Amino acid sequence: MGCNLREVLLTEIKTYQSEYKEEQAFKPRFESLLSNYDNCFERSLLMGHITASAWILNYKRDAVLLLHHAKLDMWLQPGGHADGDEDVRAVAVKEAEEETGISGFVFASTKIFDLDIHTIPERKEVPKHEHYDVRFLLVAPERAVPQLNHESNDLKWIHFSNLKEKISHEPSLLRMYVKTKQLI
Repeated sequence: MGCNLREVLLTEIKTYQSEYKEEQAFKPRFESLLSNYDNCFERSLLMGHITASAWILNYKRDAVLLLHHAKLDMWLQPGGHADGDEDVRAVAVKEAEEETGISGFVFASTKIFDLDIHTIPERKEVPKHEHYDVRFLLVAPERAVPQLNHESNDLKWIHFSNLKEKISHEPSLLRMYVKTKQLI
């Protein structure tokens, strides 16, 4: 492959601008992970690894698609492990398609929408670890109908008028909601 996607991502994170102090604090941690761990895109890096997710707007851009994650028992945006793929945009789209049953997503912008580092609790043989999540803003095709899969208890479009109550437990989701409201 001609371009080094890891270096591109590292540059994007270094130049990423956010008014949120928590995102600014995440940047050096992302940079360290990407610079110091060859396997940072693999689950085998047990301390933490790169993941990618999608904040998905409906075609009218007045609702967001969230899933009630079965393992974590909370409402979240679709996303998941890179599993060695350094193309985080492709990972975000793949995870969005797999977790919603929808295809044909388009990027509202190809720029990074949000950065987050969050702790995943210990489960079975996997110790507690961190997900270094790179998030992108996607728009679903018109009349997209989500299909529930085994990873979720529920999956639905939540209109912005009802969104805050569903996501009040999670500061990073509230942050993406506020960013979205500033864009539309």
